[in-house]
Amino acid sequence: MDNTPVTSEPHGGAERLVERTILASRWLLAPFYLCLAICLIVLLIKFAQKMVKLVLYSLFSGGNDVITDLLSLIDLSLIANLLLIVMFSGYENFVSSFELDDQKYKPAWMGHVDFGELKLKLLTSIVAISSVHLLESFMNIDRSSDRELEWSIAIQITLILTGVLLAFMQRISGQQRH
Repeated sequence: MDNTPVTSEPHGGAERLVERTILASRWLLAPFYLCLAICLIVLLIKFAQKMVKLVLYSLFSGGNDVITDLLSLIDLSLIANLLLIVMFSGYENFVSSFELDDQKYKPAWMGHVDFGELKLKLLTSIVAISSVHLLESFMNIDRSSDRELEWSIAIQITLILTGVLLAFMQRISGQQRH
């Protein structure tokens, strides 16, 4: 293999302008992440509503309803975590790095999650969310049809297999880089 460095021709003014424009366009993603922060507020409101319902109605409902409501709170928490991962990692990977004066409050994983790891974390979160929904279906088995349960199980298995394959591919690609 020839290891001589590739020299590029000097960039012209038009080429520099195109490159700067393309590079600056990454800032068009910032509103997406800001809107996801608003979605986090919406999830917080939904979580509070469900929490009030759980507290008020748990004394008067059966055990399965309380467990289903708890699973619903867990589900919202997982979705909020997913949003946070997408916001932080997406912003850092595609827009700009966070320059925080006080590193004490910065999560340890920030700045260390690349795009491949982000996809794996997203899929893992989706599997966890799907698991909660599947468990809710089993808790309410008397209200679910066999067809709904079969589809839920098939989707869960598909998500798990996809996650395993994605992790395997990431591991292979990581080994090939070294």
